Order: sequence, then C-alpha cells, then structure tokens
Amino acid sequence: MSALLAQWNSLSIEDAAKEILPCCGSQAWADGMAAQRPFPDVTTLLAASDKTWSNLTAADWMEAFRSHPRIGELRPLQSASLKSQTWSALEQRKVTEADEELKIAMAKANMDYEQQFGHIFIVCATGKSAPDILEILRERLSNDEHTELREAAEQQRQITRIRLTKWLSA
Repeated sequence: MSALLAQWNSLSIEDAAKEILPCCGSQAWADGMAAQRPFPDVTTLLAASDKTWSNLTAADWMEAFRSHPRIGELRPLQSASLKSQTWSALEQRKVTEADEELKIAMAKANMDYEQQFGHIFIVCATGKSAPDILEILRERLSNDEHTELREAAEQQRQITRIRLTKWLSA
C-alpha cells in the first residue's frame, strides 16, 4: 500500500471525502469512496471508484461535469480545487496549444453541444490531439440525449481513474 493511500485511509470520513473530491468533482462519489475505506491497494480503490460512479444519479454526474472547464478553456464552470484545475490544464494542453482556427472551431462545437445536451462536453483528453478531440465532439453531437449522457459519464469515469492514479503517485 502506498504511503498516501495509507494516510488517506486514516482520515476522518469528511476529510477523506474532501481530499479525494478533486479526482472526480461529485460530492456523492467522494462521500461514497470515503465511506468504503480502508482500501488495501490501488487496484481495489479503482474498482470501488468505478462501482461508486456507476451507482450515482445523473445529477451527481452533472455535478462532476461542472467541475471541468470547457475543452479549450482553463476556467471550470463552477469553482474547482486548484488540484483539479491543474489536472485539467495538463489534460487539455494539446487543445489550449492548438492554432487559432482549431480553437474557434472547438468553441463553436462546444456551444452547439451545450445547447443540444445542456451540459459541457466531457472527453478524456489525455493522449488525444486537438483535431482528434474536435472530431470526437462533432461525432457525439449525433447522439441522442440518453446515449450522450452515458458516454459523458464513461469519459468522466476514465478521467477519474487517471486522476486517482496521479493523486496516489504524488
């Protein structure tokens, strides 16, 4: 067990939830994870994260979505922790460094997406180029509302797993 995981396991439920919240952005997820401790290892923690995430409501998912900035922007729609903001900036680095034409296209597609689905576009941007992300965004505009909510939730699940791994390796 990593030293950070052991330390987190020993915190109060409230402090543990506060500490892990930036990995996801959903208070219900953070509370659920804190209540399940102790975790003996990262593998068990990641499995619990996936299960906890899958059992949340759409409102809880939306709360997590609001903790992210739009793709191509650095400011989240609601206040996010400094840790979450730093992770978002790293995850979206390729988009924020893209040329102006692509940034304009991304902003337009983001606006279309939000008008259609009522929430920001969520994608696990790690390892994806800016043109790839724009293509994914445009493809997902053809989804129906239910399918897209499930896809956005899946992308958030992937982001959370990456962030948990980073958090534990810090």
